[in-house]
Amino acid sequence: MYDITAAGGELGLPDPVDRFLDRELSWLAFNERVLDLASDPDMPLLERARFLSIFASNLDEFFMVRVAGLKRRINTGLAVPSVTGRMPLEVMHAIGLRAHELMTRHAALLKEDIGPRLDAESITKVQVDELTEDERTRVDDFFAGHVFPVLTPLAVDPAHPFPYISGLSLNLGVLLRYPDTGKELFARVKVPPRLPRFFNVASKSDRPVGRDVPARFVALEDIIAEHLDTLFEGMEIIQHSTFRVTRNEDVEVEEDDAENLLKALEKELLRRRFGPAVRLEITENIHPRVRDMLKDELGIDENEIYQLPTPLDLSGMSDIADVPRDDLHFPKMVPQMNKDLSLRESSDQVDVFAAVGNRDILLHHPYDSFSTSVQAFLEQAAADTNVLAIKQTLYRTSGDSPIIDALVDAAQAGIQVLAVVEIKARFDEEANITWARKLERAGVHVVYGIVGLKTHAKLSLVVRQEAEGLSRYCHVGTGNYHPKTARGYEDFGLLTKDKAVADDLTKLFNQLSGYAPLAEYSRLLVAPTRVRSGLVDLIEKETAIAEAGGAGMIRIKVNSIVDEAIIDALYVASRAGVEVEVFVRGICALRPGIPGLSENIRVRSVLGRFLEHSRAFVFGNGGDTKVYIGSADMMHRNLDRRVETLVELVADNHKAEIIELFDLAFADTTSAFVLHGDGKWTRATRDDDGRQLTDYQTELIRRHRRRRQLGDEA
Repeated sequence: MYDITAAGGELGLPDPVDRFLDRELSWLAFNERVLDLASDPDMPLLERARFLSIFASNLDEFFMVRVAGLKRRINTGLAVPSVTGRMPLEVMHAIGLRAHELMTRHAALLKEDIGPRLDAESITKVQVDELTEDERTRVDDFFAGHVFPVLTPLAVDPAHPFPYISGLSLNLGVLLRYPDTGKELFARVKVPPRLPRFFNVASKSDRPVGRDVPARFVALEDIIAEHLDTLFEGMEIIQHSTFRVTRNEDVEVEEDDAENLLKALEKELLRRRFGPAVRLEITENIHPRVRDMLKDELGIDENEIYQLPTPLDLSGMSDIADVPRDDLHFPKMVPQMNKDLSLRESSDQVDVFAAVGNRDILLHHPYDSFSTSVQAFLEQAAADTNVLAIKQTLYRTSGDSPIIDALVDAAQAGIQVLAVVEIKARFDEEANITWARKLERAGVHVVYGIVGLKTHAKLSLVVRQEAEGLSRYCHVGTGNYHPKTARGYEDFGLLTKDKAVADDLTKLFNQLSGYAPLAEYSRLLVAPTRVRSGLVDLIEKETAIAEAGGAGMIRIKVNSIVDEAIIDALYVASRAGVEVEVFVRGICALRPGIPGLSENIRVRSVLGRFLEHSRAFVFGNGGDTKVYIGSADMMHRNLDRRVETLVELVADNHKAEIIELFDLAFADTTSAFVLHGDGKWTRATRDDDGRQLTDYQTELIRRHRRRRQLGDEA
């Protein structure tokens, strides 16, 4: 265990409170950056609506996991201070203040800015009383045919106890009165989660929405509210409002005590549905009596109540963001086939094994097509009679994934297939259990990795019989084998036949499926034993180079950087004069630009149409640059409680490509968010003359298209 206080003293660093940012508040700052994109008038309008949805979904998960964890520690008396010295109650209070500010801003942004702009484009959220006669008929038919049959009104009285309110469900709270006695009652109506969140009353099957055809959306809860008399016949409707509960939905499985991990996890998933409430969202028009009832029945504190304008649950804005108006979306981007995987004289797919046999291939998704690279690699392996074995890690993928289909086909064709399935991937547990069983039924050897560790590494190994003997083809990536998210997540992948990488993957798969705890690796750094120490060694080498008068250089691209040992090593490097660049999407506990501590560290963040998901590490190494890509973020869970891999890139052109990305991200001419030492982020979008700065992802789209064109012309 890294002792931050002792280490700080030995290294001459400031106290922890002065050298680390709070991780929870840093996460909220990340989601605020998402909100900044939704606020940007230069962003396409429907993409702004999508960022509203992303902000809401992100915040839901934050409350379900991070806030729930804090609340659990407070309730159980585990009052251990954070690395910044704050007690859980202090952190919870600070989160509450910031979350209230951000949620208020989020709601106002829709009401005062994005909503009116959508109205001007004839993409309108309307109330039921604003509908035309034809539209009202369409709504009535939709309610009668699709909504009414699935509604279950639940009364609350001595014979009907207060119902269980499921997490993230949207609900109507209804006050009712018996006409003859005047007695008032409360009832809850759950808005069906599998129906469209917003119903487009203007659309017809033969008339798609477009510039000349309006989209007029009615919220599902408004449709239900308008028809409450059909649910409560003979009762007077006094008042109704909407509310939403967020619960603790993290899962904990004691693997050491579980005879069957699959069954233990299924049991825990059932328990998760009944986790304690951590947030209550209510609308401004809620009746005081209903508010008090919800607070008491849910065991919610006053500061955990968020009173907002309608509509609640803006994650549903994704329905509106999907309106097919090309003029209001990002320009279309079609992923290109990687130039090393296509025939020069045509756009046809080549034999992936032949291509990889000629050279290592570096993939960069979504600019490089996933379907014509990684997916094609596994599909060709499954159909190849010379393939003897396929070994694969799976963390998240889709149920209808062609990756799963390829593994099933391979097993049924007699190929030995091993799938290391991480069924504890948060919020994908149920789906992963389902397709793990599908793989087992097909004859795939399914294992769940190493007890106590999640398998987060992104690896494929294909063993193939060739004329000269057995050959092993490898894929090491930074992203999940998920064809759908591969179109929106930015990730790297290396396809290689290199013997050192193949030996490393063979050892690692043996460790995952059997027992090989003493395995040593050549081109891989593997967590939990070697990623942190390996990176610290590389950082310290840069420090030594700078102390000897050389030019030390470190560049890190990750989703999050929280690990104190890594951060402290970067501080020491900065003090020695090493130039450090950290390109981070989400949480950053490092304080850059502090005199005497981190004045040589710069931190930037890029958010946009693609989710920056890749991890890359560059070290100057005295002119012999070392570059790694892989699955590990700089967080305790990745470095201590997961199987992660980083692979060293050795081809000069591959190293140059990664370096170019950092050059672009940190160029003064590139738009980005910049982190300051106090934890505040500022966004640079224009230069001193008011000219718009280059959008990082748009420029990468242009470069990849140009690279492909040059490849075709070669």
